[in-house]
Amino acid sequence: MRARLRELAAYREILINLVRKELKVKYTASVLGTIWSLLNPVVFLAVFWFVSKILRGGVQDYPVFLLSGLLAWNLFSVAISSGAQSVIVNANLVKKVYFPREILPLAAVGVALVDFVLQSAVFFALLLVFTYGFALDFLWLYPLAFVALIVLGTGIAFLVSALNVRYRDVQHLIGLGLIVWFWLTPIVYAPGTVADVLVERSQVYWNLYLLNPVAWVVMGFQGALYHSPDAAEVLAPISDRGLAAGLGTVILLGMLFLYLTWRLYFTRSGDFAEEL
Repeated sequence: MRARLRELAAYREILINLVRKELKVKYTASVLGTIWSLLNPVVFLAVFWFVSKILRGGVQDYPVFLLSGLLAWNLFSVAISSGAQSVIVNANLVKKVYFPREILPLAAVGVALVDFVLQSAVFFALLLVFTYGFALDFLWLYPLAFVALIVLGTGIAFLVSALNVRYRDVQHLIGLGLIVWFWLTPIVYAPGTVADVLVERSQVYWNLYLLNPVAWVVMGFQGALYHSPDAAEVLAPISDRGLAAGLGTVILLGMLFLYLTWRLYFTRSGDFAEEL
């Protein structure tokens, strides 16, 4: 593992160049270029401000609540869907040049990360402009949720990219799976409401709901950024220490999962050229 990490570090320029290439291809022939990434959170804020204020949604500051989890989900879903295609779209490179093949899904995660940083910067700026601000007492949950998100997304990207080279149906299953996963995660609805409904029936249902690792990630981002007066009813009925413990568990299990999927990817990477 150490030797492989050293080799990846030695080829870091290829990783950086692949990220640059993917970003350039993404915005080829586009007048606004990367500004499109910056416009996404602005458009979401405008639309959901209308939904929450004009149509009177159930969450007081619904745009803030929604984007707290949606930006994290966008990074996760883009990293996985792009990671699944990363080896196939770079088939010519795989066949002709030697480099650590792990760079390909890592580059897909890197591109998703660049968009996440740009969109988050706009989101944070808007929070300051509209004087919503930050709750410093809970902001420390943000880096924990971010690490959990990156570890989990990278591990799944390794898995699906390795499998999709041989089994092309994987890319279609990912699209369907992400749709289901999205609605099983408290992004557009309040986790506090879900907890009330499920616990009323049985505590077991709520415990099963919490087996979704992305739910912990999203609730971590929401706990760090959403601090409106109705936060106690909207957010998950879990203390900040409980969220930290849950995120720590996701990180530890995610690192084990990442290690296993990395080994699987490395084992299968020797056959990529022939299968492509």
